[in-house]
Amino acid sequence: MKFPDGNEILFSLKCYIGAITALYLSYSIGLSRPFWAMTTAYVVAQPWAGAVRSKAVFRLGGTFFGSAVVVYLVPRLANQPVLMVLAMSLWIGVCLYISVLDRTPRSYLFMLAGYTAAMIGFPSVTSPMTVFDTALARVEEISLGIVCATLAHSLIFPRGIAGPLMARLDATMRDARNWVHDILTNRETVSRGKERRVLAEDLSQLRMLATHVPFDTGNIRWTSSAVRAMQDQIAALTPLVSAVDDRLHALQKDGRSLPETVETILRDIAAWIDAGPKAERTQAHTLREALTELAPEINPAADWHGVLMVSLVNRLRELVDGYDRCLALRHDIRDGLAGTPRQSGRPARLRFGAVMHRDHGLALWSALAAGLAVSICCVFWIQTSWTNGSTAVMMAAIFSSFFAAQDNPLPGIMQFLTYTVYSIPISALYLLGILPAVHSFEMLVLTMAPVSLVLGVLIARPAYTLKAMALLFGFLGTLALHDTNTADLVSFIDTMTAQIIGVTTAAITAAIFRTMSADHSARRIQAANWKELAALAGASQVPSRSDYASRMLDRIGMLQPRLSLAKRADDHLADDALKDLRVGNDIAELQRARRIFPAIDATVRPVLKGLADFFRQRATQQRKPSDFPNLLENIDRALARATASPGTLVARERAVVALVGIRRALFPEAPDYQSGILLPVHAS
Repeated sequence: MKFPDGNEILFSLKCYIGAITALYLSYSIGLSRPFWAMTTAYVVAQPWAGAVRSKAVFRLGGTFFGSAVVVYLVPRLANQPVLMVLAMSLWIGVCLYISVLDRTPRSYLFMLAGYTAAMIGFPSVTSPMTVFDTALARVEEISLGIVCATLAHSLIFPRGIAGPLMARLDATMRDARNWVHDILTNRETVSRGKERRVLAEDLSQLRMLATHVPFDTGNIRWTSSAVRAMQDQIAALTPLVSAVDDRLHALQKDGRSLPETVETILRDIAAWIDAGPKAERTQAHTLREALTELAPEINPAADWHGVLMVSLVNRLRELVDGYDRCLALRHDIRDGLAGTPRQSGRPARLRFGAVMHRDHGLALWSALAAGLAVSICCVFWIQTSWTNGSTAVMMAAIFSSFFAAQDNPLPGIMQFLTYTVYSIPISALYLLGILPAVHSFEMLVLTMAPVSLVLGVLIARPAYTLKAMALLFGFLGTLALHDTNTADLVSFIDTMTAQIIGVTTAAITAAIFRTMSADHSARRIQAANWKELAALAGASQVPSRSDYASRMLDRIGMLQPRLSLAKRADDHLADDALKDLRVGNDIAELQRARRIFPAIDATVRPVLKGLADFFRQRATQQRKPSDFPNLLENIDRALARATASPGTLVARERAVVALVGIRRALFPEAPDYQSGILLPVHAS
C-alpha cells in the first residue's frame, strides 16, 4: 500500500476536524448520543466540497421528514405492535421506492427519510411518550454532524470538482474523436465494441461527477447547464457515429469502393474533428456546404445506392452539427470557469422526471425487500422480547436502503457485514478499555485520532472507500449506540449481535428478492426501449423527439456500465441499443414527415403499424424482424412513394432518410431496394 499523498492527508484531517467539532458541540449541549454527530460527519464526507454540500442538504431534509413521521406514528401505534410494524415497513418501503425511481441526487433525501424513521422510531417504542425528545436529540446530533462537516470541507482548503470534471470531460471528447476518426478513416480495422465501451464508461463517470456541479464552491457552478448539455450532446453523437458506420458499411458491401468525393469529405471531417479544442467553428459551415453539394437528387429512379448516399450525407451533416455544438458548449464552459458565464443558446439539457427512465419493477422489489427485512427482524424482536431487537431492525432498514439502487445489492451488503465484523475488536478496545479511562475532551481527541485519521485516508482512495467506510461505520456506529459511560461487555456483545443479525437479514432478503445479473438488468432496459418504440410508432400525435431522445440517451447511459459486466463477449446488446435509438429517431422523423408530406401518408401508416406490432411483440415474445415479412415490403413501398411523390426537398429527404434507417436497422441482410416499384398497400 502506497504512502498517503497530500490530498488524502488533507481530506482525512478535514473529516476529523469536522467530526470532532460536532462531537464537542454535542457534549457541550448535553446530547445523549454525541457519537451520532461524529458518525454523521463522516457519512457526508466527500472528496469535493460541492459533493459534501449537496449531500448535506438532502440529508438534512431526509432527517427532518423521517423524524416528523416517527413523532406522529409512534405515540399512536406503540400499543399496536402489528400496526406499528406495518406502518413503519410501509413508510420505509414507500420512501425507498421513490428513491430508486428518482435517480437524481435528491433521491438521498427519500432514502434518509425512510431509514431515519427506523433509527428513531423502533428504539422509542418502549417509551413512546419520549419519542419527541429522542427525535429532537437525533435531529440535533445529525444536524451538528452535517453542518460541521460542511463547514470543514467548504472553508479549509476547499477542493473544487472543476479539475477532475474537466479532465474527464476532455477525456470523453478525446475518446469520441478517436472513435469518429476510426470510423471515417480506418474502417477496416476499427474495434467498434471497444471504442463504444470506452466512450460509454467515460459518459457514466462524467454524469456522476456532474451531479455535484451546482453545489461546488468554484466558478464551475455557473456552468452546470452547459456541462449537462455537453454530456448529453456527446451521448447524442453515439447513435450518429453508429449510423454513419452502418451506411458506410452498406455502401462498401461486396468490395465496392466509395466515390473519391465521399472519401475526400470523410477525410476533411476527420481532420476537423481531430483538431480537438483547436478546431475552427467556421470550418463546420464549409463542411455543411460541401455535404449539401454531395447529396444526390431524390427522384423516382433513385436506387438503393442513391438513397443510402442521401442517408449518409444527412447523418454526416448531423454529425458535423453535433460536434459544432460540442465546441460551442466547451467555449461556454471555459468562459464560465473564468467567471464570465455566457447565456448563449444551447441544446436542452436532460430534464429530471418524466423524461428519465424509471424502472418501477426494480423500485417495487427494492421496497418489498426492505419492508420484508424490517418485518422479519420485528417479528423476531417481538417473539423473543429481545432488549436490543430495535438495533437489528434499524440495521436491516439501513442496509436494505444503502444499496437498493444497485442491480445486485448483495455484494455491497456482504462487504459491509464483513468489515463490520472486522471492526468489532477496535470497537471493543475503545468502548471497554480506552474511553472509560478518558476524563477530558482533549484526551478524547487524541485517542480517537489514530483510527479516524487512518480510515479517513483510506476513504479518499476509491479502491478502499467502501471497506474503510464499513470499518468506520462499525466503529463509530457502535459507540453511537451505547452510553459510553456505562457500557459493559454484555451490552457490547448484545449490540454487536444485533447489528450482525440486522445486516444479515438485509443480505438474505436481498439475495432472495433483489439479486439481478448485469445481463438481466440490461435486457430489462432494452425491453423498456422496445415498449417505448411500440408506443412511438403507434402514437396518434407527433411525438416529442426531445423527450424520447432524453429517455433513450438516459437508458444508454444506464445500459453501458452493465454491458461492461456482461459475461458473454459475443453479446450484441450494445449494438441493439444503438439500433433502437436510431430507429426511435427515425420513427419520430417519419411521424413528422407524413404530416408535412401527405402524399406518403397512405404508405407510411402500414409501416408504423407494423413497427408498433413488431416492437410490442418483441418486448414480450422475443420476436425477430424476419417474423414480419410484410414489414419489409411496406417499408420498400413507402420508400418508393417518397422518392416518386412531389414535395419539398426537406420533407422528402426526411422521409427517405427515416425509411432507409429503419430498413437498415431491422433488415440489414435484405436484398437491395428496387426503385420504381409501387405495389398495392397491405397492412402488416
